Amino acid sequence: MSRPQLTALQIMVAVVGIALWYALTTYPVFRKILLPPFFFSNPVDVADQIVVWFATGVIWKHLWVTLAESTLAFVLGSFGGVLVGFWFARQPRTAAVFDPYVKMANALPRVVLAPIFTLWLGLGIWSKVALGVTLVFFIVFFNVYQGVKEVSPTVLANARMLGMSERQLMRHVYWPSALSWMFSSLHTSVGFAVVGAVVGEYLGSAAGLGYLIQQAEGVFDVAGVFAGMFVLATFVIVIDFVVTLIEKRLLVWRPRVGDARP
Repeated sequence: MSRPQLTALQIMVAVVGIALWYALTTYPVFRKILLPPFFFSNPVDVADQIVVWFATGVIWKHLWVTLAESTLAFVLGSFGGVLVGFWFARQPRTAAVFDPYVKMANALPRVVLAPIFTLWLGLGIWSKVALGVTLVFFIVFFNVYQGVKEVSPTVLANARMLGMSERQLMRHVYWPSALSWMFSSLHTSVGFAVVGAVVGEYLGSAAGLGYLIQQAEGVFDVAGVFAGMFVLATFVIVIDFVVTLIEKRLLVWRPRVGDARP
């Protein structure tokens, strides 16, 4: 399937979904509207709300705050996950000692941690960043850890026979092996970084998309809630697109699916 065909199908899915939403909130079925607009709003009202936000400039401040929090959480969590993942994979004894503690930390509910971070770091951006880091770190850590461990023993043995040093092994064997796993986790981590920022804003802040959604929810503005979620979803897609571009640049050596020849 060509890229234009794929894009057309993706747009078609969105159009059909929005059309169904509009129909079910506007036209009665068997004398009853299946999705009452009071609870589900409708695409027209949501679009109007988004246009008002951008036309008046209200949204820009909130977008910037959420972008800053999400970016910091993504960068710090990913960097920490990569470093610790490589360290544990190359030091099996250290990994064995800390294994139960890593699993315990990963099992902690993030919603419980959010108020604790707020007490420790205040209502500024750093409590939201800390929450996002806890979500991103473990996703990247486990993938990098597994990626390094999945290095082919044959490739590793051949590299050592050629006289590669540990630094050369890291650069030419372990790092390429972990890259695919790492970028797979980064695509997931983008969403979790934003989730951490928005949940933190929702629980206590003065700006951000989470704050905007919480304010709309507080006055039963369903259109505002849905508008905030649509802006948030678009925001995540844009960031994920940037990650995809970086992935293509760094993994240019990797053969594409279907490129292999018998």
